[in-house]
Amino acid sequence: MGLPEVAPGDDLARLLVEAAKRQSLVLRQGDVFVVAQKIVSKAEGRIVRLDSIEPSERAERWAAEYHKDPRVIELVLREAASIVRMERGVIIAKTRHGFVCANAGVDISNAPAETALLLPENPDRSARMLQEQLARAFGVHVGVIISDTFGRPWREGLVNVALGVAGMAPLVDYRGQRDPHGKMLQATVIALADELAAASGLVMGKLDRVPAAVLHGVTISEGSGSGRDLIRPAEKDLFR
Repeated sequence: MGLPEVAPGDDLARLLVEAAKRQSLVLRQGDVFVVAQKIVSKAEGRIVRLDSIEPSERAERWAAEYHKDPRVIELVLREAASIVRMERGVIIAKTRHGFVCANAGVDISNAPAETALLLPENPDRSARMLQEQLARAFGVHVGVIISDTFGRPWREGLVNVALGVAGMAPLVDYRGQRDPHGKMLQATVIALADELAAASGLVMGKLDRVPAAVLHGVTISEGSGSGRDLIRPAEKDLFR
């Protein structure tokens, strides 16, 4: 879905509806909108001018060692609830939302010059607001996923994952069902919202200026799940 450049205060739902109508998209019951986090952050004013940031001594030292912008490093440290790993020029942080990701989600790509984008304050709330407005505009139930690009342990490359989810269950639980050989499934819970976010990346290229996609033919379960359901609790995490 092609959209104009999004600015703080823009009505993102209206822009999505207008873009869908320009392309003569017919929305069906159960279609899923996947919306890039960056345009949500822009619309919500989550843009920080770098000249407003005074780097700390810690940020200055780290930036000097790895040839980074100390103002961006300072933002990362401020946005992090805790630092998971900080070495070789890479900062892996846990955000206040509970996401574990590079740079606490702070990004300077696809942002105006001398600015940085922060994650939405509450991606699930943002998804719920979009879902309610889009469902009302099109007269059908739709799901909404707010996606961002994350790296993964043990795997090269980046994939889109779901930060905020509304109008659909983000997980599909197969536990208790039997496979074709009659064996009881005991641990199979599929992260449907992440799979759909990753699929959307096939058309939402990083350089193609396509910040939203509509997925047809998806079987979603209408529910009250959220993106937080996809965050593994620390007590179940074997790697932290």
